[in-house]
Amino acid sequence: MNVLINGMSYSFNLFGPEDGEPLLLLHGFTGTKESWAPILPQLSSKFLVITLDLPGHGQTDSSANIKYFTMESVVESISVLLTKLKIEKTNILGYSMGGRVALSFLCMQPDRVKKCVLESSSPGLKTKEERLQRQCNDKKLANFLLEKGIEEFVNYWENIPLFSTQKLLDEQTKKYIRQERISQNPIGLANSLKGMGTGVQPSWWGHLSKITHPVLILTGEEDRKFCEIGKEMVSLLSNGIYAEIHDSGHAIHVEKKEKFVKMVMDFLNE
Repeated sequence: MNVLINGMSYSFNLFGPEDGEPLLLLHGFTGTKESWAPILPQLSSKFLVITLDLPGHGQTDSSANIKYFTMESVVESISVLLTKLKIEKTNILGYSMGGRVALSFLCMQPDRVKKCVLESSSPGLKTKEERLQRQCNDKKLANFLLEKGIEEFVNYWENIPLFSTQKLLDEQTKKYIRQERISQNPIGLANSLKGMGTGVQPSWWGHLSKITHPVLILTGEEDRKFCEIGKEMVSLLSNGIYAEIHDSGHAIHVEKKEKFVKMVMDFLNE
């Protein structure tokens, strides 16, 4: 399904019982709403699941106008979508980039969130220097993508250390992930990096202590950088839970999907 929000077409799907408690799923960079397919049957057995293609990804518009890609614009668009769906409050689960969007939504639209699950994500960067350096790096990556094309970019992207544990996945799963990445629009991905990358989004580190919502933070034990971020985040939250998943890297919902689903369901059902 598609809906026009502030001049931009967003693509989304609904699964599960109409009277189920809402659960919004937000994918990571180079992913789509289809990234959640392996765990949708379990989640939609209980919840009204909303899957959404974030700007520049999947079937949502890949506009050349960077204004549609700012974190503030994306959060506002999600709020409009929920209103159109007559959903006042939702649970929200975000992976990596989608986790940054989920946390931004929680911070900017707290009255619309019940519980929040953050998978391998962060609140942004703490210092101006860190943010400027990341902006520079993301612009270089965006230019590389536009100059070299999607296939060469994916060849690079799937071999960065962050995804090293995905090399242990079965061939069918690896093929599916690669095809999802290859199918993306280069302009959309580039604008996603430049408009809502970690360096340009608001930093939420100073806001974490103000959050009273239940928040579950999940990281894979092999993903040490995000384990450290997750531990620091939960130390600042008044109602946070932190858990590391054994034998998993960054994409827990792919690498350890049964364990991931159980922990998410248990948390949301509490």
